[in-house]
Amino acid sequence: QVQLVESGGGVARPGGSLTLSCTASGVALDEYAVGWFRRAPGKEREGVSCISYQNSRAKYVDSVKGRFTISRDGSKTTVYLQMNNLQPEDTAVYYCATDLSYPHHYSDYLCGDDFPGLDFGSWGPGTQVTVSS
Repeated sequence: QVQLVESGGGVARPGGSLTLSCTASGVALDEYAVGWFRRAPGKEREGVSCISYQNSRAKYVDSVKGRFTISRDGSKTTVYLQMNNLQPEDTAVYYCATDLSYPHHYSDYLCGDDFPGLDFGSWGPGTQVTVSS
């Protein structure tokens, strides 16, 4: 059974940076896609970014392109979301997720052009990111 935990959230000023980490236990996370999502107050959950097996695909929602970078560090347990030039509209609870039904190159389906068109089955509890002056 996979467990995901996000960390790295906090308060940043507009234009500032934060790096979120998604750490897994119970699974080799490098064999699966990992998605980052966020839910802002009063809004629906939004897909932010996705990285597939062997980093073959990396997707971003238009509002974060050029500012956020999703990556793995070669470990089997952690995926990062580097967030630069943060803006107040980035304020949200950020979640990471994966799905063990799509291993290896099947993970491309999760990080396809319609991301997040498919449901992710395993989620972390979330970490709060607040951008405020």
